[in-house]
Amino acid sequence: MEKNIVVIEGDGIGPEVTRQAVKVLNAIAEQFGHEFNYRYCLMGADAIDKTGSPLPDETIEACLNSDGILFGAIGHPKYDNDPSAKVRPEQGLLKLRKSLQLFANIRPVITYPSLQHLSPLKAQQLEGVDFIIFRELTGGIYFGKKELSEDGTRAADDCVYTRPEIERITHLAFQYAGKRRKKLTLVDKANVLETSRLWRKVVQEIASQYPEVKVDFLFVDNAAMQIILNPKQFDVILTENMFGDIISDEASVISGSLGLLPSASIGAGVALFEPIHGSYPQAAGKDIANPLGCILSAAMLLDHFGLAKEAEAVRLGVEWTLVNGFVTKDIDPINFYFTSTIGELVSDFVANRIPGGVNKANIELRKSTII
Repeated sequence: MEKNIVVIEGDGIGPEVTRQAVKVLNAIAEQFGHEFNYRYCLMGADAIDKTGSPLPDETIEACLNSDGILFGAIGHPKYDNDPSAKVRPEQGLLKLRKSLQLFANIRPVITYPSLQHLSPLKAQQLEGVDFIIFRELTGGIYFGKKELSEDGTRAADDCVYTRPEIERITHLAFQYAGKRRKKLTLVDKANVLETSRLWRKVVQEIASQYPEVKVDFLFVDNAAMQIILNPKQFDVILTENMFGDIISDEASVISGSLGLLPSASIGAGVALFEPIHGSYPQAAGKDIANPLGCILSAAMLLDHFGLAKEAEAVRLGVEWTLVNGFVTKDIDPINFYFTSTIGELVSDFVANRIPGGVNKANIELRKSTII
């Protein structure tokens, strides 16, 4: 199989983690006989510095003509700390979502037995946790009309949703639930918000088309609590843009590190794959960031290509590193391995270059992994 992949390294730790994901994709291509062609494009603060725009037109064009997009991270403190900035890195990502019609963000949340000690939850709450959050991505308050009074004392952000916007992601979530444990939970605030009442009405109507899927409804404040109290109760969570942004980050701590979770943004055409962590500028350039979220995002990219066996090989490689204690500083602040080392280890695993027994003393940091 030959595929053209756009790589957007982005800001902060983005370049470091995407390089490891590309390294793993190259190992997959070598092992399974595929050809992946990469085109590197700009977006975010890096793009602003080089072009003045957070999303150059040539990046949009390249993405539209690709088979898939691998994205690192976006954001920079000089914009985060300047509320008066007119051009911001995040504008590039929002514009890309609109341009590619990426209306659904899919975030799987699973737990790893070897990392249960890092989770704020007790071990018995973590066993069997495996759910997916479907977050609507192109509507709601993030894209609504924004107003600020001339005197700067009044601000407003409109939250707007239409029936078609809700319907398309709802069908997608039901289809996924039908292939999993056949349960869907809508998270809203229908006791207060008119948009949430429309969401609930549309979901209730569509549910009749998927009689095999059990549907329940939770207000977002209760859902936030339930994700901590009993996360294993969830299978597929469906929610609007801002609620999804918040609860998916909350759910990420269940696994033990924000650096472990991948995501896919899909829509009418080309799909984008990215780890859910931010640009983490404090770690940029230090080779200490966790690349596994980006590597697992690459696995989701392989799934999107229909390469299920290849995707599973990547996931097994990730699990192998975690079980054997090859982890980055966010997981073990004392006995940690570098970003590049983890990328090499997963690459070696999927390429069957790992020997039967591995002596950790033989792994030289910043150099070749298997000595």
